[in-house]
Amino acid sequence: MTFCSQCGARLTMRVPPGDHLPRYVCESCGTIHYQNPRLVVGCVPEHEGRILLCRRAIEPRRGFWTVPAGFMENGETLQQAAARESREEALIEVEIGSLLSIVHVLHAHQVHVFFRATMPKSAHGAGPESLETALVSPENIPWPELAFPSTEFTLRRFLEDRAAGRDGHHFTALARRLG
Repeated sequence: MTFCSQCGARLTMRVPPGDHLPRYVCESCGTIHYQNPRLVVGCVPEHEGRILLCRRAIEPRRGFWTVPAGFMENGETLQQAAARESREEALIEVEIGSLLSIVHVLHAHQVHVFFRATMPKSAHGAGPESLETALVSPENIPWPELAFPSTEFTLRRFLEDRAAGRDGHHFTALARRLG
């Protein structure tokens, strides 16, 4: 960040009075520009025991598999964001269920929130951000080809919960980048 979005003056990085972290501060108008984690929201869509996956058509991790997920927009709830991402990436309507996982992706300054979801219909397709979509049985999940550690964590917890007949909430923090 170089210029103030309020007045256009140059910013400096310093710890403002009463704060404990360095922030971008406008020395001209005094505006403090906070940078906070971004929310990525998605779901694990299930239809008759199979899980919907999307092969990414965009970077990062183009060509790798994930569940429908993306950045939350202003003016929508977490559940609305998860449903919107499902429509955009897989051309599906989902019924958003319970909270499944929260993954703190520290190196990317993101929080990934995933829900359980059901697909009333099996029809699906690739939206603009997907190369293809697939309904896969648990034994056919392409584990080595998953795009993100948060996706793997979430899918493993989903399958563990389903096998145990529970509806758990799972939390973890990831501090590493993909190689």
